[in-house]
Amino acid sequence: MTSTELPAKLAEIRDDFLALEQPDRLLLLLEFAGELPALPARYEEHPDLLERVVECQSPVFMFVEVDDDAGKSVHLYATAPRESPTTRGFASILAQGLDGLSTEQVLAVPDDYPLSIGLTKAVSPLRIRGMTAMLARTKRRLRETAV
Repeated sequence: MTSTELPAKLAEIRDDFLALEQPDRLLLLLEFAGELPALPARYEEHPDLLERVVECQSPVFMFVEVDDDAGKSVHLYATAPRESPTTRGFASILAQGLDGLSTEQVLAVPDDYPLSIGLTKAVSPLRIRGMTAMLARTKRRLRETAV
């Protein structure tokens, strides 16, 4: 998948980041942190259903859900502490960018997507690795549920 073949929402997010100077990219990331979708009640009431992303410095938990509809729409739910805005921002980017895509579309997202949004100079490699791990975990869950 070339960058022009990215799903529209992920391409738009990437382009929004790349259109900004480094300091403004961090501000956009903070905006995403504030927009992390809330967990549905079924997960708030059963946090044991969420999987910890151990590669993240902050405690991040996530769950990948696939609708039974014909398109097999994917939904990523994540939680991260408000005191960890970088991690929350990355989780929010993925939750919003992957929402509603088909399983095939999510699996085709380049593994290095987190490197493509222009934050490698603004945040530590460890933080980028956390977002990469969230994407990898999402794909792994989709492969497991497809079997």
